[in-house]
Amino acid sequence: MIDRAGLAEFLRSRRRALQPEDVGLPRGQRRRTAGLRREEVAALCHMSTDYYARLERERGPHPSAQMVASIAQGLHLGLDERDHLFRLAGHQPPPRGAVSDHVSPGLLRILDRLTDTAAEVVTELGETLRQTSLSVALTGDATRHVGPARSVGFRWFTEPATRALYPPDDHERMSRVYASHLRQVVTLRGPGSRAARLADVALARSEELRRLWDTHEVGHRLQPEATKRFLHPDVGALELHCQTLVDPEQSHLLLVYTAVPGSESYEKLQLLSVVGAHATA
Repeated sequence: MIDRAGLAEFLRSRRRALQPEDVGLPRGQRRRTAGLRREEVAALCHMSTDYYARLERERGPHPSAQMVASIAQGLHLGLDERDHLFRLAGHQPPPRGAVSDHVSPGLLRILDRLTDTAAEVVTELGETLRQTSLSVALTGDATRHVGPARSVGFRWFTEPATRALYPPDDHERMSRVYASHLRQVVTLRGPGSRAARLADVALARSEELRRLWDTHEVGHRLQPEATKRFLHPDVGALELHCQTLVDPEQSHLLLVYTAVPGSESYEKLQLLSVVGAHATA
């Protein structure tokens, strides 16, 4: 059963504990609110201000598990806080670890500060959970996919349009990288895991993946592994360096794409920040 009073009190306390700079928002000059405003939290949680306000006032409908997950992420809750929120809302907390889509507050705080940088948080299966606006401009909105297609490796082998963002000369090598990585994750997580189910579906749909799977290749990486080439439909070829920050508790990766200052790729990345998001794979 939902604990409306406890839920409302917990939401108010977490909202008041957050400052605008904690979530990448400007403070402004006439802020009198202790912590964030309700409309700011509602925007972070991707819901209407009225819906969120009613929860804080012990009113409104029983929030779904999906809605609770969105609130937990918007409020930058840690895992213990997230689980507490789910129980207050009358739901069983989701699993932790590699299968979790809940991005840790630490990674979110870093991502929120990368406003002028292409960066994304991804799972070990290549599912994008969060992106900066420049990342969306670079690769498209990768969070919009559902089902197995959430994994970029799955899309690589099953949706030809995914490859259009990368130079043709890199396709064979990238196929080996995705196949090798998927096999490693399947072995790590074991039979019956989400990784194993994803591999089964992808193998049934891709002859190329089946061929690469039979080679039992693991540990294959792009060389040099920190460099990635893109072929953007608006600005053309870019060569970017990819730095990775790992959250070992959740098996999430923060990928940050940068270009050498003064290079042609740097200028193109700056242009992309002005051009804005382009709908790609």
